[in-house]
Amino acid sequence: MSDTDTHLKAPDSPPSDLAVGAEIAATPDTVRPKWHFISVVVTPAAVALAAVLSWAMWGAYMEAPWTRDATVRTYVVTIAPEVSGRIAELAVVDNQFVHKGQVLMMIDPTDYRIAVKLAIAAVQQAQASALNADREATRRQRLSDAAAISVEQTQAYQTQAIAARAQLQQAQANLEQARVNLARTTIRSPVSGWVTNLLAQLGDYASTGQSQISIVDAGSFWIDGYFAETQLGSIHKGDRASVKLMGYSTVLPGRVVSIARGIDVANAQPSQGGLAQVNPIFSWVRLAQRIPVRVHIDNVPEGMVLAAGMTATVQIELPRGRTAR
Repeated sequence: MSDTDTHLKAPDSPPSDLAVGAEIAATPDTVRPKWHFISVVVTPAAVALAAVLSWAMWGAYMEAPWTRDATVRTYVVTIAPEVSGRIAELAVVDNQFVHKGQVLMMIDPTDYRIAVKLAIAAVQQAQASALNADREATRRQRLSDAAAISVEQTQAYQTQAIAARAQLQQAQANLEQARVNLARTTIRSPVSGWVTNLLAQLGDYASTGQSQISIVDAGSFWIDGYFAETQLGSIHKGDRASVKLMGYSTVLPGRVVSIARGIDVANAQPSQGGLAQVNPIFSWVRLAQRIPVRVHIDNVPEGMVLAAGMTATVQIELPRGRTAR
């Protein structure tokens, strides 16, 4: 067998490392420059975009006035009976929602119904007395004109008639008061809202002017954001605001409606001589005072529970072109 035959029939052997290297070197350099271009151009662009976004977020976070020191506030209507008596009916339970005009409780009306009947009888009696006095005064006037009686007697009967009419007016006023008191035995809600901290019980004695039921006014919720005094220059009435309650992830839209014009200052308390009592000790660290800023909540999502005293975070949205001061 010749050398040529042996070479043709020999099995294929793997190429050596030198051959592979030579083949790669001989391959056109088209793939690596493409990826190299992407890494060189895209990566710095992504880094630059991230830096811009981070700077914008940092600016918005630091420049826009915000505070975590905010509280949900609301008006609470305290209801006290205007007449005294035993609670004969209690129509609500604690935390119940009630509508304006809905019956809350009823004072035992028995005594007040009797008072109305007595007042009606007094009015009828006064009406009869006034009618007789007017008739007698008229008759005496005719006799006086005929010179049958003296002028002095005529005037006396006229005075009696005037007194009788006054007694009638007083009796009518007493009747009106008795009817008002009877109506006041039924206590209705002046607002729509939730009964809160109900302590009254059926059968309790309710005294005039003593609080029995408190209603949280459903339409009066707002947020008090306590902003540092250094931020007040950036906050204006009407500014949009974002409110986030501690227990919810939903951000509530709102707007600034007012800024408080005063807070309590301990050093301003007057002494017996009328002078301000100023503490002579002053710390090296001066803390900015917190001023309440009232924020109206534009919309409360269905299912979100608002309760007075809840903690919230408030951020004021600066209009375009306005910067923090």
